Amino acid sequence: MCGAGPAGLATALYLQRLGHRVVVLERFAEPRPIGSGIILQPTGQAVLHDLGLFEATRALGTPIDRLCGTEGQGRRVVLDVRYGALPKAGRGLGIHRAALFHVLHEAVLAAGIAIRVGCGVMAARDAEDGRRSLMLADGRETEAFDLVVDCLGAGSPLKSLSDKPGRSRTLRFGAVWASLPWRGENFDATALLQRYRAASVMVGVLPIGKAAPGGEDLAAFFWSLPVEDFEAVKAKGIVAWKKAVLAEWPETAVYLDNIAEFSDLTLARYAHYTMPVPVARGLAFVGDSAHSTSPQLGQGANMALLDARALYLGLQKHPDDLKAALAHYARLRCWHVRLYQLMSAMFTPFYQSDSKTLPVIRDLFVSFIARIPPAPQFLAALVAGSLLSPLKKLGLKRGPRV
Repeated sequence: MCGAGPAGLATALYLQRLGHRVVVLERFAEPRPIGSGIILQPTGQAVLHDLGLFEATRALGTPIDRLCGTEGQGRRVVLDVRYGALPKAGRGLGIHRAALFHVLHEAVLAAGIAIRVGCGVMAARDAEDGRRSLMLADGRETEAFDLVVDCLGAGSPLKSLSDKPGRSRTLRFGAVWASLPWRGENFDATALLQRYRAASVMVGVLPIGKAAPGGEDLAAFFWSLPVEDFEAVKAKGIVAWKKAVLAEWPETAVYLDNIAEFSDLTLARYAHYTMPVPVARGLAFVGDSAHSTSPQLGQGANMALLDARALYLGLQKHPDDLKAALAHYARLRCWHVRLYQLMSAMFTPFYQSDSKTLPVIRDLFVSFIARIPPAPQFLAALVAGSLLSPLKKLGLKRGPRV
């Protein structure tokens, strides 16, 4: 198992359930989460429920009922997605990545699964018996494994080994973000709120619960911008940047007060990538190493958790035929992944791009059409991750209501 993020940890738990000896290789000296807040959709919640980890996760997160975006300094609503428009959609769960990591990591440790730290995977080598060993950044080589699961993320060095690796397209827009103490005045504790200016500026606030048991409530604060512009923004200074944010959304002052320097922010870069065939001989790709995109639809971690379940089903159905098991895994995830990759590629430019035309279309037509049934139901299903019924396909039941 390469990588000790949510994808790797969840997959490790599933493979141990099948009785396999599992080893997790992690490049850091100590496993740790990367990133701020996410929305754990009903699909991801169902996987955690299946792993027996949903209650622990729910205790750290906060329910999300809607996604709301406004333009013109908040005067015009151009995005309003409500989970309640589709009664069976469930609700989102705003959660810090550290909280999700904590729950999964504790479960892996409790299960006795080995985690080897300081093992940065750089390449794979074919062993004489048809298995694969892994070459590490410090020059060491691991023992040979029957199956290598790549959960290394979008920058995985193993992606070229796929039967059909595909091509990655770097997205011009990224975001700077920070996890900050939650301030409820003027903000909805059950909503992702976003403020736009055309498609070139986006500010967002997402309640994400607690990073660890007993911690304070937090919010994920983010500001979208072209990655190439970040150095120029920093050169103008933190005061000038805060002034620009306040011009778009004055109420965010309560969050900006907790940002003293640019070092308090993290720059996130995004790429759009879909691996046509997420397997190779003795190798499976799970999560962002198989598919990555803009976070606009909020599906990344959820798709990775569904991948973990699908790989488990493939190995369960074909315990003595690894090639057939991997092919089954690829089939289970093919259409759901491709649909959401397509939807993300279509929707993202309306909210993050240099286009002058697309935000006009968004403001004049999309926001109007989105209020006419069945559009609200479709958008709720889209955000909940339930298009093409992935839970049914993967034999999962929706978890308890958040």
